[in-house]
Amino acid sequence: MPIYSRILGTGSFLPPKTVRNDELAARLAREGIDTSDAWIVERTGIRERHFAQDDVGSVDLGEQAALRALQSAGVAAGEVDLIVVATSTPDMIFPSNASLIQARLGCPGGAAFDVQAVCAGFIYALSVADQFVRSGSARRALVIGTEVFSQILDFSDRTTCVLFGDGAGAVVLGPGDAPGILASALHADGRQSGILRTPGRIHGGRVCGHPFLQMDGQAVFKQAVHVLEAVAREVLDKAGRQPGDVDWMVPHQANIRIMLHTAKKLGIPPERVVQTVAWHGNTSAASIPLALDAAVQAGQVRRGHTLLMEAVGGGLTWGAALVEY
Repeated sequence: MPIYSRILGTGSFLPPKTVRNDELAARLAREGIDTSDAWIVERTGIRERHFAQDDVGSVDLGEQAALRALQSAGVAAGEVDLIVVATSTPDMIFPSNASLIQARLGCPGGAAFDVQAVCAGFIYALSVADQFVRSGSARRALVIGTEVFSQILDFSDRTTCVLFGDGAGAVVLGPGDAPGILASALHADGRQSGILRTPGRIHGGRVCGHPFLQMDGQAVFKQAVHVLEAVAREVLDKAGRQPGDVDWMVPHQANIRIMLHTAKKLGIPPERVVQTVAWHGNTSAASIPLALDAAVQAGQVRRGHTLLMEAVGGGLTWGAALVEY
């Protein structure tokens, strides 16, 4: 009998510090840069985001999201034999966030590693963990997206610093008799790496190159609206489903216009799109699991619902997963 992987539980964690648009506007004004709450909301749909304190890292956030997911799933930490963490803002060059979180949870021995696919990272990590569970190589997998993008933002650049926030989300995967992860698809195009990147690196104890996030917003928007529809249709086709079979679209929360444009192209009404971007901002790899857990906690997403998750990020990377929750 084939083994399938299913989502057993979800969890999330946001730093307590909330930063509203008008607070960012005041900070930018001190740099002589003009922006406003209305300007940000009109272009992105973002009203506020969460920033971690200086001494809080992505491991701290990921650990808390993982603990909540384990509690939701009714799974003890000692049962976890795989941890896959999606992040672009790890606490260290090495070891991985996954290894550090494993140590904190007290479940040594299983595989633990990070995946770096920026905003598409959670889809990548979920797909990898799905393969482990389906092959029998793991029975209980933690998939975590965790980010502290506030640490790599240039607060003199209003086109980027208003977009991103910090947070973490997690799911627990386990085996089941019926499919849970119905289909997934992953893609990348390294030729587009220049449109969204943080090109700095450590050399000889110094940061070489530009240490902050850089983005060509128009180019990213153009690529996103193209690849997201295509990859969504790809996973629907793989699973033999139609857009009308989707109960909830759980997209990467980057820009409300991209999210709703993709949904419209697929024929999914806006009321069936999980939307947390207004309160979270773009939390990169944490975006989808944060939105999923918020929808579960709100009673929107329920057992038996079919979910379409999709994301695009730096690399250029993109992917989608069709999931029966």
